[in-house]
Amino acid sequence: MQLKQSNKYIRINNFLMEHNYPNFRMKQILNAIFKERIDKFNEMNVLPKSLREDLVKEFGESILDVTPLKEQHSEQVSKVLFGIAGDEKIETVNMKYKAGWESFCISSQCGCNFGCKFCATGDIGLKRNLTSDEITDQILYFHLKGHSIDSISFMGMGEALANVQVFDALNVLTNPELFALSPRRLSISTIGIIPGIKKMTQSYPQVNLTFSLHSPFNEQRTKLMPINERYPLLDVMDTLDEHIRMTSRKVYIAYIMLPGVNDSINHAKEVVNLLRGRYKRGSLFHVNIIRYNPTVSSPMSFEEVNENQVVNFYKELKSAGINVTIRSQFGIDIDAACGQLYGNYQKNNK
Repeated sequence: MQLKQSNKYIRINNFLMEHNYPNFRMKQILNAIFKERIDKFNEMNVLPKSLREDLVKEFGESILDVTPLKEQHSEQVSKVLFGIAGDEKIETVNMKYKAGWESFCISSQCGCNFGCKFCATGDIGLKRNLTSDEITDQILYFHLKGHSIDSISFMGMGEALANVQVFDALNVLTNPELFALSPRRLSISTIGIIPGIKKMTQSYPQVNLTFSLHSPFNEQRTKLMPINERYPLLDVMDTLDEHIRMTSRKVYIAYIMLPGVNDSINHAKEVVNLLRGRYKRGSLFHVNIIRYNPTVSSPMSFEEVNENQVVNFYKELKSAGINVTIRSQFGIDIDAACGQLYGNYQKNNK
């Protein structure tokens, strides 16, 4: 049973050992995948033909467990809908910045059952957790196509800290023999799953952490994000304080501006109060203001973003000494909000 749960790299290695292949065969396979960017076992010509045939028989033709079904592109954004086992689908977004580096937003669950009122993925409901391979294969797909993997955020479909397989995926992504990424290039986004945050503090202190706040008022946050009942805001903030104390690392606060709902100056003042009352007066928190994407099909609908409100909110935080950035918008023209490509694909393929 344990073998089923382990990632494909462990399973391939176990297979080679069971069949008495020499140790260097695993190195050759990893070199073919990560250096030569070969995805098919049959094309790994450095391996003997009999081994290639055994690998195809055991693991299938391709190293990938995900299948691209549909791609959408705009100038700086590509979005891929992947098919996964069980006839389900997940989404991955690739963002190219003008400075030349590439960022990837990956999914950790197919759908999500936390029901945040402004989220298209929550509208789908939870189909299932992704395996470690399905998580890391989203990145492997782009790597094999020659992309530079500069940063990865777990901000796609699903709540990353609700899926234990995410931790194995982090191990695979940072393993020097596999993707060999620095933990500081990885970001985990959470709506406030306290046990998961504590695990990040203990085991993955260098991985960036983003907390989805979206309202500083406990009662309103519960209405927008039902998880707030189970893990109340102030308890989450205490846990984040502890994370900062233990790791000396900055924590990011994601704040989606929902017009007429959470974009008032009162909200801004309360965000200031919430953060200034924290460890080191909140100097290691950084607020990212995100404009609501008006094309989202979510449980509640919101108006177009009012730019004046966004700027005034930003100024209120900035003048109070809070670290704050207004995030640039990517991919509105291709419905890059998580869950949208999935929803549109389902509609068109019924």
